Amino acid sequence: MIVNYIIYLFVLLVSMLTYFMIAKHFDIVDYPKNRSSHNQPTIRGGGIIFPVAVVLWFMLSGWKEPFAVAGLVLISMISFIDDIKSLPGSVRIVVHFLAIALLFNGILPSNYWYWIAAALILTVGWINAFNFMDGINGITAFYSLVSLGSFGLLNNAKPLLSPFFKNNFPAQWEAFLPTGLVGVLFMSVVIFAIFNVRKRAVTFAGDVGSISMAFLQSWMMISLMIATKQAYWILFFAVYGIDALMTILFRIKRKENILKPHRLHLYQLLANEKRWPHLKVAALYALLQLVVNSVTIFLYFSELLNLPVFIIINSVLFLLYVRVRSRIIPST
Repeated sequence: MIVNYIIYLFVLLVSMLTYFMIAKHFDIVDYPKNRSSHNQPTIRGGGIIFPVAVVLWFMLSGWKEPFAVAGLVLISMISFIDDIKSLPGSVRIVVHFLAIALLFNGILPSNYWYWIAAALILTVGWINAFNFMDGINGITAFYSLVSLGSFGLLNNAKPLLSPFFKNNFPAQWEAFLPTGLVGVLFMSVVIFAIFNVRKRAVTFAGDVGSISMAFLQSWMMISLMIATKQAYWILFFAVYGIDALMTILFRIKRKENILKPHRLHLYQLLANEKRWPHLKVAALYALLQLVVNSVTIFLYFSELLNLPVFIIINSVLFLLYVRVRSRIIPST
C-alpha cells in the first residue's frame, strides 16, 4: 500500500509538471476578462490531475469500478476539449448524460426507478453547481479537500468513529467506496493546491477539473446514500449548493439570462466587490462546509439526524447567506 502511494505521488507530480509544459506550448491559458477574478494569464486545466489520479488508481487497483471510471474519462475528455475550444452546449449535455449513465450502471440498483431519477437530478445539479463555483484561487482545492476528507472518514468509520459512538454505531456499517480511491484523489488535490492555492495561481482547475471532481463527489455521495439509505448526507453539498441556487434565483429576479457569464456568486462578490483576498474567501467556504459536515456526521452517529434537523441546518445556512449578500448588494 505504501509503495502504491509513493508511485501515485511521483506519477501525479510528474504528470502535473508535464501538463504545464504542454499547456504553455499549446497556449492553454486563461487570459483576464471583464468577469474574471484574476488579472494575470494563468494555465487552464490543471484539474486534469484529478481524472489522471483515478485512472492511475484504476490500473493499480485491479481494474475496479470500470463503468464509473469510464464515465469519468468520458466527461473529463469532453470538459478538457471545452477548456481548449468552446463546444456547443448540446454536445456537452449529451456527453454528460452518457457519462452519468455509465456511473449509474455501476452503482445504482436498476430495479428502483426513483433512485435513478433522484440520482440524476442530484448529479446534474451538483456538476453544474460545482462548476459555477470554480472561480477564485483555492476554492476548488480547499472545498474538495473538505469533501474528500469527509467521505474518506465515513468510508473508514468502523475503525475511526466506532470508538466514539460505541452505543449508537451501526453494526452493519461497511466501506461504501473502493479501497484507496479517496486517498489517491486527496493526494491529487494536494498537488493541485501547491500550484493553485497562491495569491497568484500557477494553474486553474478548468472545466476538466471542476466537472470531473463534481462527478467523483456525486459517485461518492450516491454510494453513501445507498449504503446508509439516508438522504440527509446532501448537507455535504450545502454551502456550494445554496450559493449556486440562490444566485440563480437572484438573477431570475433581476430578469437576467442565467446562462450568460456573471460575477454574482457570493464568493465573487466578496473577492471582487469587497476586495477580500481569494484565499480568505476560499478558506471561509471550506471552513463553513467543514463545520456542516462535522455536525452532520456527529448527528448521524448520535441518531439525531432527521428531517426537522435537516431543515433547521439548511435554514440557518440560507439566512446566513441572505444576510451576508444583502450587506454587499442591498438591492438583492
